Order: sequence, then C-alpha cells, then structure tokens
Amino acid sequence: MWSWSQGTFHFHFSFFTFMFWQTSRRRIALDHPLVMAILNVTPDSFSDGGAIESVDDALRAVEHFIDEGADIIDIGGESTRPGSTRVDVETELKRTLPVVTSIAKRFDIPISIDTSKSVVATALIDSGAEIINDISGLRWDSNVADVSARTGAALVLMHSRGDFETMHSQPADDDNINVVDGLRSSLETARSRGVRDEQIALDIGIGFGKTPEQNLELLAKIDKIVTEFEMFPILVGASRKSFIGKLTGEQNPVNRLAGSLAAAAIAVANGVRIVRVHDVKETREAITVAEAIRVER
Repeated sequence: MWSWSQGTFHFHFSFFTFMFWQTSRRRIALDHPLVMAILNVTPDSFSDGGAIESVDDALRAVEHFIDEGADIIDIGGESTRPGSTRVDVETELKRTLPVVTSIAKRFDIPISIDTSKSVVATALIDSGAEIINDISGLRWDSNVADVSARTGAALVLMHSRGDFETMHSQPADDDNINVVDGLRSSLETARSRGVRDEQIALDIGIGFGKTPEQNLELLAKIDKIVTEFEMFPILVGASRKSFIGKLTGEQNPVNRLAGSLAAAAIAVANGVRIVRVHDVKETREAITVAEAIRVER
C-alpha cells in the first residue's frame, strides 16, 4: 500500500520499506542501508586525528571512500572525543571550508558537515554540503534548525547529554528510555523552526553520555527505536568506539574493525538505515549480508 506519514513518503511491500531522505540538493533513497564515511580534518580525533593534513589528502580519501562504496561523506572539523576542547568558529571553518568546497566541485556525493554551530553550518551548506550532523540535537545552538529550514539541508539529530565539555562525564542515566525522550525533544525543536520531517534523521548517540552497558542495550533494542520513530531513518555510529575496546580488550581504536562490523551488521539487521563508519569497504560488505538476511524475515 501507499501511505503518506508526517511528510515522509513510504512504500510498503512485503518486508521492504522504501523511504527517502531529502537534502538541499537531492532526494536520497533509503531502500538499502547507507554508509556514511567519516572524514575528520582535525588534529585530535580519537581514531584518525591528523590523518588528513591538506585538501589533496581529503580528496584522495574521498575518492577512496567512493570506490569502496560510501554513500555520504561526513566531514568533521571539531573533535568530540573525551577530553577534547571546543574550537572557535574561525578554526572550524579554516579546517573544513576548503575541504567541503573542493569535494563538492570534484565529486557528486552528498556531503554532511558534523557541526553544532549554526554559523559553520551556514557557510558549509552554502559551499556545497547538504546535510548537517548535529551531535547536540539542537541543544547547543537551536539556530542550526533555522539553517536547515532555510536551505533545505537534511538534519541529523543526535541524542547526547550535557554540554560540550561535560557530555562524556555525565552520570549514567538509569534508563535508556531517555534516549527516546531526548530525540522527541530535538524533533519538537526542529519542527517548531520549520524543518520538514523528510529532512530529518535520528542518531541514538552511541558513546555520548552512556555507559558501555547502555551502549550495548541500545544496540540490542534498536529495533524498538526504529519502530518508535518509524517515519525517520535511524543512524548508528558505533565505529571503533571505546565500548568495543572494553569488550575485546583492543586498546587501539584502529584495531577494532571486527567489533565495529558486528555492531553495524546488528543495527542494519534490525532496521537501521544509516551507519557512520571509518572502514567503508568492510562495512559495506557486512551490512549487505545483514540487509539480505533482514528482508528474508
């Protein structure tokens, strides 16, 4: 049957749900899970800080990601690892603006900008990005929603707690149901500022203000969150995170591939539509199998 639900177009047939995610430049089909490749242009990100030192480095990395099957490039100019310090607008733009501009000119792939600053979001959307990935879920700068509404840029609303300096040191919540409440609050803010539902994706915020056990619980019950927010694509970013290292004993984030693939595959098998990752080729292969199994249920 055909149905229209809160501005998001769905087509239901058998076990498939065809959904679209609207950006400022295109409509992205979500009939298969998407791989969002991480491109940090920071000196201090937890896994790949300092790996990209120039625009040419970034262009080579993006070409490699595309060859490996990336659907979206997510560019970050401010590290959000535990212990990181906030950078000013000028520093963030100095890191990201030349990279976004050059990628947009050379490649036809959706560019996401990982920022919670409306000034940064405005400049980068104007320069070729088409998705805003806000880890604060509009809590730190609600004007980010205005940028999305005005430009038509897609908007990722992530669940997190606390401010920039304290988000990794928040006392543990007793119940992960607050993730649902937090996402609902972010949705309410976005809608009140004119962001359309078809522009929005939701991120459960693995590793942000949650214990390792709660990260596992969220992944174990991700199907319930997918059902709760059935008209929105759900994004999971578990790649190389510390809860995987705690389970496997692997201290070096670069060596957490196997655990990252397990988390991505389980997420996709339970209805997640977007995974944000460092290792594109391996993740693409893992989630292709997970999706094939999911649709046979």
